[in-house]
Amino acid sequence: MSDPVLRVRFPVDDVALSRLHTAAFGGAGDVQPWAARLDRYAVTWVGAFDGDELVGFVHACGDGGAHAFVLDTVVDPAHRRRGTGRRLVERLVAEVRAAGCTWLHVDFEPHLDGFYRACGFTPTQAGLLRL
Repeated sequence: MSDPVLRVRFPVDDVALSRLHTAAFGGAGDVQPWAARLDRYAVTWVGAFDGDELVGFVHACGDGGAHAFVLDTVVDPAHRRRGTGRRLVERLVAEVRAAGCTWLHVDFEPHLDGFYRACGFTPTQAGLLRL
């Protein structure tokens, strides 16, 4: 299996991206309005494609200034442990930098510490409030 091809700001198929999220994280499998959300809020997004199949995804939202936030990093379970997630995040970092942001934040669970450190992030303490 060859490395998936990365595409930046590709036309998002709500069904394909919702299916990817369900495969990776579980859930009801409801189709979400990804394309509209990304168009409105994202600084940029990156997808990993095996042929025409979306097998990985990440995006960043911004504050309109110096800060952006990594969200929804996901790789299809069948494509994990091959460097796809790291390639996605590294490409996202480059794209966010090119967009003029100077800070990129990411929140993650403790088991992902090694992954995000390998992508160049320094761990910090953060807070979370479920609304």
